[in-house]
Amino acid sequence: GVWKNYTMAFAAATAAITEAALGEAELQGEVPCPSACRCDDGFIYCNDRGLSIIPPLPLTAAVLYLQNNRIDNAGLPVSLERRMTVRVVYLYDNELDDFPTHLPPSLRELHLQDNNIRTLPRAALARLPLLEKLHMDDNSISTVSIEEKAFANNPRLRLLFLSRNHLSSIPSGLPSSLEELRLDDNRISTIPTHAFRGLASLRRLFLDGNLLANQRIADDTFSRLSNLTELSLVRNSLQSPPLNLPSTHLLRLYLQDNAMVHMPRSSLEGMRRLQKLDLSGNNLTTLPRGLFRDLDSISQLLLRGNPWYCGCNLRWLHDWLHVRGSSVTVRGLTCHGPEKARGKTLRDLTSQMEQCEVDGPGGGGGLGGSDGAKRDQGDFPTNTPTTTTPPLPQDGVTGKSLVISVKPLTPETVHITWQAAQPASAFRLSWLRLGNNPAMGSITETLVPGDRREYLLTQLQPHSSYIICLVPLVVNKGKWTSITATGGLNMNSESEHEHPACDGVTACVSLFLIFGLFCWYGHRAGYLTADDHTVYGRDVVASRSSGSIMMTTSNLLPIYSKNETYSIRSKMSPCEGL
Repeated sequence: GVWKNYTMAFAAATAAITEAALGEAELQGEVPCPSACRCDDGFIYCNDRGLSIIPPLPLTAAVLYLQNNRIDNAGLPVSLERRMTVRVVYLYDNELDDFPTHLPPSLRELHLQDNNIRTLPRAALARLPLLEKLHMDDNSISTVSIEEKAFANNPRLRLLFLSRNHLSSIPSGLPSSLEELRLDDNRISTIPTHAFRGLASLRRLFLDGNLLANQRIADDTFSRLSNLTELSLVRNSLQSPPLNLPSTHLLRLYLQDNAMVHMPRSSLEGMRRLQKLDLSGNNLTTLPRGLFRDLDSISQLLLRGNPWYCGCNLRWLHDWLHVRGSSVTVRGLTCHGPEKARGKTLRDLTSQMEQCEVDGPGGGGGLGGSDGAKRDQGDFPTNTPTTTTPPLPQDGVTGKSLVISVKPLTPETVHITWQAAQPASAFRLSWLRLGNNPAMGSITETLVPGDRREYLLTQLQPHSSYIICLVPLVVNKGKWTSITATGGLNMNSESEHEHPACDGVTACVSLFLIFGLFCWYGHRAGYLTADDHTVYGRDVVASRSSGSIMMTTSNLLPIYSKNETYSIRSKMSPCEGL
């Protein structure tokens, strides 16, 4: 402590002497280039010199290079305020703990990254009314340490970098003049409706490496940014693109390294100026027909690191690529399935694609089509017969029926199709991998548009048990409401404890009863009474016993051959609990 006090006192004394000498030199109209620095016209190079204080500067100084030194807040002389010719100051990688004062009010650009600054005070920023660019990356700024209306006196600020700080939300009170905002690698998990209010001039927004998930982003958040040309949401936890992305002026959209399993057909609607789209590093297996219908200007399409399933579901994309030819550069569209296409690029599958039935131009098609299971199968045509889903009943419980079929494609992939007698706005598809203790499973779910009737579930764990549930949803007064007619199934891949006979399939899929852990909700919601029973496929009966839903089986043969499917019909809601 004594040594620290001595150091501070010495620095203060040195600064006072320097100020006195500078004042005398200024009166004579001469301030030479500091001996530790190099001066070239108005450019003063004092970087990497081990300085702890800023030396006296020539009156003509315009750009100050002071980075990579040991300058702390005490090392900024008051005389710096009088250097009205200074436009740019580089003070990054020093030892500043607070936002610096005594900066010249003529400043246009300020680099303060790689310090330990904890606050953004309004008073200090108000002294820089001409500031246009502020770099605050790699500091210790949190959301609460940005003072209210901190930028109220910075009407010219166009660029603000706050990457790699401790922000938990979008800072409020950002100036309307802002054109570029970087908030990479913070802790932002929620974006409310008002987050970007007033930022109509914003053109570039970077939110990479945060904690963003779809359910925590307000639906109209990005739609307010009508002039946005570049949006980056890399390394978050998105399962699909956020809703209502700005489309009019967007040129570049980066969505790589998320957890996306689905691209809704309207995701890229109206993006006629989009030039670059990056979907790399997600869990996408297919893309719906019509997704690219507005991408008139696209020139770069990056798709690496996705488990693409190149069956007839992507016939439309194959044709689109051949029509566009060399006008679009595609990277990473390598097929993971089916087996005959594994390792090939989609462009190279012309002969296989010619075997597929073709929808009308601009149709739904693929796994996104309204009746794609019939018109545009997920796999290539084959002469091997398959078991088809039985038709829905025409009376009785027709209005509450949902029929689900599951077909194994690879050891990690199953193809789910369904028929629903009652229209739905969307379907909630949920799947749960079971461990030794079912209660320890992790539920994953996604919303599937109501016009779809199939889904490709990929990257499943071989030799594992899964519960798969499908719940129809309708929009009721602006909210999603489930329809009571649902279906569910328990899928178990081959393991040491099973006895499958699978015709050479590496990891066969068996279908079991709905697991009782997720059926309690059906009892609570009143879908089952003491006398209710519902038949599940081959002699699988759900009944009520001792106040809870019990599942019993008789003569259950949960065995798949390579091309078998298995169906479940239900008039209850066993999966609401998911």
